Amino acid sequence: MSGPEPGRAWARIDTGAVEANAGALKRAVGEGVELCAVVKADAYGHGAAPCAAAAMRGGATRLAVAAAAEAEELRQHFPEAPLFVMGALSERDLSRALDAGAEVAVWREGFRALCSRMAAQRGESVRLHVKHDSGMGRLGERDPELVLGLARACAEDDGLELAGAWTHFAIADELGDPFLDEQLEAFAPVAERVRELAPGAIVHAANSAATLRDPRTHFDMVRCGVALYGMDPFQGDPAERGLAPALELRSYVADVKRFPAGASAGYGRSWRAEAETWVGVLPIGYGDGVRRALSNNGEVLVRGRRRPIVGTISMDNLTLDLGPETDVEPGDEAVLIGPQGEERIRAEELAAALETINYEITCGVSPRVPRSHAR
Repeated sequence: MSGPEPGRAWARIDTGAVEANAGALKRAVGEGVELCAVVKADAYGHGAAPCAAAAMRGGATRLAVAAAAEAEELRQHFPEAPLFVMGALSERDLSRALDAGAEVAVWREGFRALCSRMAAQRGESVRLHVKHDSGMGRLGERDPELVLGLARACAEDDGLELAGAWTHFAIADELGDPFLDEQLEAFAPVAERVRELAPGAIVHAANSAATLRDPRTHFDMVRCGVALYGMDPFQGDPAERGLAPALELRSYVADVKRFPAGASAGYGRSWRAEAETWVGVLPIGYGDGVRRALSNNGEVLVRGRRRPIVGTISMDNLTLDLGPETDVEPGDEAVLIGPQGEERIRAEELAAALETINYEITCGVSPRVPRSHAR
């Protein structure tokens, strides 16, 4: 087999897959609905700028992030793209977001007034999206009349532009749960009245799960993140939804060692060989984002076969049981996320083992793992 790429661990991101996923999502919502690519948290660990470009090639027309610094970074690469900062902003971060030409979220009068003052100081209008807390219970105003009052204040302020009205679903990824319907019933009349105040305002609510689950959630725009990167928002097989995983995480076998019965690998001696076996050592660990909870609880692909992780995963290394006989050699490529031969390890599989969600798996790949992007 060919030797590893330079370095101890690396991630490959298929931007062609991101582009294709964006195209599939755009086809799902149709021509009358915009696709906003959510590229916060470095595009869920995939690389914000390359994935944003791929998403826009696939049909996305807007980009959304959570923080002002993320907007600043994207603006350097996309001087004309509409940017939306969804998260809470301090006064300093609001200034940074506006410097980046971003639209921002508002749900309190005090913040609206701050935006108005900044607009006057800058001599330019500030575009705001009023957020309704229809049941998520995080940021946003819950009282519909207060939401509408805030929207009216935005519309009547010469320094502000009421650019949108939005909400976020708490449980769209639980198929059949009726709370999505309850949130829709709460938000729809608010959205309609905002449209009366500002006919050009964009109404948006759907995340990836809602986009794929219910066309009623689409409104004027959908905000897709996890599905854009080829992961299933329902924690199943992405292929069943026509999505292609974009990220692969790889390392290599640095050593192959013969273990006698009773020999242990790793801190704490959490695993001991029951009989003579071969053990492979990989130079990747929780410092790279391979969660320690996968110790004795996960698998890695080597030479197209699943090999169990044995012993406690350390910061920089993990060990595999290769069996009593093996053809594995130092230098063989090891796949922690992605395909090899006829096998594939999906982020959803790791998430299930860790009792978490696929978002956390890719976001957890640490910055010291170099990313390469190719179509």
